[in-house]
Amino acid sequence: MGYDTKVGSLPDTLASVHRGQMYDPQKAVEPSGRSILKGGMVIDPANGIEAVKDIAFQGQYIIEVADEIKPEPGDRVYSAAGLLVWPGLIDMHLHLGDLFEVSTEPIFGAVADGVTLGLSPGAGNTFMAPSLLGAEVDRGVPMNIGVYIGALNAMGSMLSVDELVALFKGELDEETAFAKMTRNRITYLTAPLTVGIKDHMGHWISSDEHIDGVFEVTSRAGLIFMSHTQDPSHAERLVGLSKGRPIHLAHATAAGCGTHDDPKEGIERVVELIKQPHVSGEFVTTMLRPGLGSREGLQMTKDAQQVAYDALSNGIVDVLMSDGQNEATMKGFGDTRDNVPAILELAEMGVLTLSQAVATMTVNPARLIARLHHEEWWTRELGHLGVGARANITVVDRDDKLPTYTFVNGVMAGFENRLVREANGAGGWVSKFGILDRMGVGDLAAFGYVLD
Repeated sequence: MGYDTKVGSLPDTLASVHRGQMYDPQKAVEPSGRSILKGGMVIDPANGIEAVKDIAFQGQYIIEVADEIKPEPGDRVYSAAGLLVWPGLIDMHLHLGDLFEVSTEPIFGAVADGVTLGLSPGAGNTFMAPSLLGAEVDRGVPMNIGVYIGALNAMGSMLSVDELVALFKGELDEETAFAKMTRNRITYLTAPLTVGIKDHMGHWISSDEHIDGVFEVTSRAGLIFMSHTQDPSHAERLVGLSKGRPIHLAHATAAGCGTHDDPKEGIERVVELIKQPHVSGEFVTTMLRPGLGSREGLQMTKDAQQVAYDALSNGIVDVLMSDGQNEATMKGFGDTRDNVPAILELAEMGVLTLSQAVATMTVNPARLIARLHHEEWWTRELGHLGVGARANITVVDRDDKLPTYTFVNGVMAGFENRLVREANGAGGWVSKFGILDRMGVGDLAAFGYVLD
């Protein structure tokens, strides 16, 4: 497969010296601010598109999708001929630098692997997590990032359930927060900018009363309740305590690895739970591939994997995620490097159509989170390639099963499965209420704004 290049017009592209004078071709170009992806096979499940199209975006948003968009002077044009153009991958369960991760760069690796938005469910995340990771967004990251707060931490303050609901709605008064929650005003102001609460049976076993409190907070405040799913008995207990309130069963394929039950029986029990209307679930991409999982993590059996394939084919589970941190110490159950290959392989095997497979990490998680958050901006801005969507785009080479381009908020953040360093500030902070370009925490020591 070949790519269109500028090699044939080097004098018009490269800076040089002509007759003793520096030549700068950029001076002759008035930037339009518009970028065009030309000639790619657009797979946009949300809009029912599977055709060769051009996509134009300006700033952070897509402004035109058409059979052909004629470039104008100053446009930046990317050739996508022979490539697949997907909405940017949404990884709603992706650990990002938590649990003493100091030796690798999971955020940057995930972007190179085509992830444009990741939600980090560290069980140790406290009320301070939004401010701490938010400060990193201010310093510059190439991906849209959000966090879940650990259930034990969320319920560990003196705040009552009603006061916690008020906190996450942004309605808790400062006096109560200082008396019962924190002495840190930064923590109080930024804590509501979380996406959900994570229960984790591997870190702690909570009482029925504690779990009921988490359900009350998440269901009333419109947050995601994510539960670590590995032991089917624990999942059954949590769903039983839900009493019809929403619960999301994380990396449900882990139940098919045999750590707590027969692998096939274990995942069958979890899939039965997900059939209930208030229960949702997700599968790990790594575990759906021929290797059955990570050799340094957990691996499914073939019988258990087939149960997962059947659940996908029947639409019982329609969300995939990685859980993994690339080469990180805290490996998780998967790896973002498996996201793109798994999507393609599910289509190749006939488990899903290609459009259905792409939907598992684009429109499907966007719709699920929109429903749990009661916020329509998720499906308006994310998970599709229509006009008005954020220009989060993952462009894939079907032959090598790798991302060729990753665009985050209109900026090329990955190229040929490598990070583009100039995109370090392209990412934003993801909250229930929308995406922020900056949190402000990283700016506190340097400057402030005059508002009136």
